[in-house]
Amino acid sequence: MFQIRIHGRGGQGVVSASELLSVAAFEEGKFSQSFPSFGSERMGAPVQAFARISDEAITIREPVMEPDMLIIQDPTLFNAIDVFEGVKTDGYLLINSSKTPEQLGIEDMTSQFPENHVITIPATELALKYIKQAKPNTVLLGAFAAMSNMVKMPALESAINAKFPSRIAQPNIIATKAGYNLVMQMLSKAQEA
Repeated sequence: MFQIRIHGRGGQGVVSASELLSVAAFEEGKFSQSFPSFGSERMGAPVQAFARISDEAITIREPVMEPDMLIIQDPTLFNAIDVFEGVKTDGYLLINSSKTPEQLGIEDMTSQFPENHVITIPATELALKYIKQAKPNTVLLGAFAAMSNMVKMPALESAINAKFPSRIAQPNIIATKAGYNLVMQMLSKAQEA
């Protein structure tokens, strides 16, 4: 079972990201689960959501305490809560930022991960470019697909089309592809080095 914990702030699409991952995995014939956890229900408050993807039935229902993938939609949370609590350092870390882990001041934690398992991408900037909103969730879903191979792009596209009307879905699909392509380029360059 692959477990994902997504951290962000209210209004950034954290819960939608978890739901879309779950639906995409289900579309591929996998078992999946998605649920949120709210500290307080107001715009800008810290929010986390959880997803699980498995080839077998999922029987647990508690929050993801030891994620295989940690997605940070808002790096200001590093100073607000312990987003790294319980994270498996042999897993993956995806951060919405144009800064490096060193510039973010988290290199002590990120240095424990395997090579190419920590990636920062400017997801908010890409979201503004493609969907004209500061909602980095779908960009990060594309990046997730590239990093983890847990879901494929066609399944993510289908999940986005099912959740949103066409006028919203299409720009979000483009944003998802942008996140996927950026991470694939980064991983390709890292392999060449």
